[in-house]
Amino acid sequence: MASFQNLVAGFLMIECLFFFIACLDGVSGSGGWDYAHATFYGDIHGNETMQGACGYGDLFEQGYGLETTALSTALFQDGLACGSCYQIVCYNSPWCIKGAGSIRVSATNFCPPNYTKTEGVWCNPPQKHFDLSMPMFLKMAEYKAGIVPVMYRRVQCYKQGGLKFEIKGNPYWTLVLVYNVGGTGQVIDVKIKGSNTDWIQMSRNWGQNWQTGVVLVGQSLSFQVTTSDNKMVQNDDVVPANWQFNQNFEGRYNFH
Repeated sequence: MASFQNLVAGFLMIECLFFFIACLDGVSGSGGWDYAHATFYGDIHGNETMQGACGYGDLFEQGYGLETTALSTALFQDGLACGSCYQIVCYNSPWCIKGAGSIRVSATNFCPPNYTKTEGVWCNPPQKHFDLSMPMFLKMAEYKAGIVPVMYRRVQCYKQGGLKFEIKGNPYWTLVLVYNVGGTGQVIDVKIKGSNTDWIQMSRNWGQNWQTGVVLVGQSLSFQVTTSDNKMVQNDDVVPANWQFNQNFEGRYNFH
């Protein structure tokens, strides 16, 4: 019996024979595919997809746009999966748009479980589920479908520019949102250094918001960010000493 990966590759190859351009990037590196389902939330303009459980704010300003998804409990990893990127293709449904190929999305939100129901609640564990923005769902499936089976895999995130940091909190507590993360997109560790301190281990508060109780006001700030593949990028003095809360700063380096 053919392996699951071979079946996936075969499916995508058939798609490509008929719709070569749309599907070209869906065939290469076909390992790591898995089954899930997909729905959508919000409207065609992305309303209701902003301010999600990952801590990202305006997804347009932060570079994620409408190419986003909420993840079910099985995929969300209590927020650690925030920022990770996925390639998704509609599979084995009459509502799949022929020739649509695959879509690529970033995880920016959480699809919460509903334990009051026993059927039709797709985000309950252990189910793997993507609740896509409406525009992304409509790229691969018909609106009236509502839900479709999909195949998916983790892929690299490609970002323009350096890592970005949004400084929040108060003079005695600093909260940093790390975003625009390339590579795996999934941050697992952050350290911060003031111009008058050594490296300080930050703890994850929620989503991709990282915190410290060390007073850092009036100091320039540097960051060491580590992703899920254990790669680390260091941005020195990315935040000047005269920084203010609720400001955003861009580093010189990112993951590739």
